Amino acid sequence: CNLPAVLPAPEMEHVRPDQVVADRPILFHMLAVTWMPETCRTGGDGQGDLACDGNRFGWTLHGLWPNSDGRPYPRYCRAATRVAPQTIRAELCRTPSVDLVQHEWAAHGTCGWDTPEAYFQQSAAMYDKLVRPDPRALRTAGELRDAFARANPGLPRQAVYIAVTEDDRLREVRICNDLSFNPRPCPRGEVGARDATVLTVEPIRD
Repeated sequence: CNLPAVLPAPEMEHVRPDQVVADRPILFHMLAVTWMPETCRTGGDGQGDLACDGNRFGWTLHGLWPNSDGRPYPRYCRAATRVAPQTIRAELCRTPSVDLVQHEWAAHGTCGWDTPEAYFQQSAAMYDKLVRPDPRALRTAGELRDAFARANPGLPRQAVYIAVTEDDRLREVRICNDLSFNPRPCPRGEVGARDATVLTVEPIRD
């Protein structure tokens, strides 16, 4: 991807006390992978600083999320440090937003890792080895779930959570993992869109 020579400093979030959820048990992890053309279609949603301006991304890494047994999910478990510029730069071809990289560390990384570098090393390793099928040739959520399972030996299809908009536009795929970061079926059979859901997939911009 194309990165600018100079990156802006990330925005440091002001976290309200009611946003802090630091006392929930972590039972599994979700690796969230965004279909970036849909994000760009709606204006970026704070995620697409670089992806929507000159870069032609398909799938991108949203983040690695510690999860509990339902809401509220662990978030902002301790005060976050500012992510070092070299660490941000190393992540931007996966997560093409300076502010999103900082946010993922603050909101999720602080709930399971000692440093931003350790958190991003873990999420990058999982993202890089995940084979991400092209959804544009697929019709339904079930076909997309099958495609991920076929492309990644050992990935149960019930580990593939598909997030869509209210009108069934593809937003994200989230892979459920156990505490050792190995794929596992999502708890309670919650996998997002039903197999029969007909997906609308935003094309990659030329």
